[in-house]
Amino acid sequence: MSTITKKELIDQIATASKVKRVVVKRVVQSFLDQIIVELGKGNRLEFRDFGVFEVKQRRARKAQNPKTLAPVQVPPKRTVKFKVGRLMKATLVNDHAQLKLIGSPEKQITA
Repeated sequence: MSTITKKELIDQIATASKVKRVVVKRVVQSFLDQIIVELGKGNRLEFRDFGVFEVKQRRARKAQNPKTLAPVQVPPKRTVKFKVGRLMKATLVNDHAQLKLIGSPEKQITA
């Protein structure tokens, strides 16, 4: 297992779609920026087969400082929850039939 950076992902998309890297970079960054904006507004983002991003409110709670064992009050906060979609779930459990869908012509990016 390895870590794929945004740059590497952009390079892979540019190669697969035969679109200039700068164009892909602009689109990917705009996409990510828009996700942040929508989640900031409290909106739910649903990408069929991929998954759903949702903002959840965590309640205030009491925790414990592990070093001193003193009780600490943790304030409420908003966090993002991601629920895995059908295709990603199938891919993660090594369903090779679903993996073939990813490379199929109707699923590829066209310019």
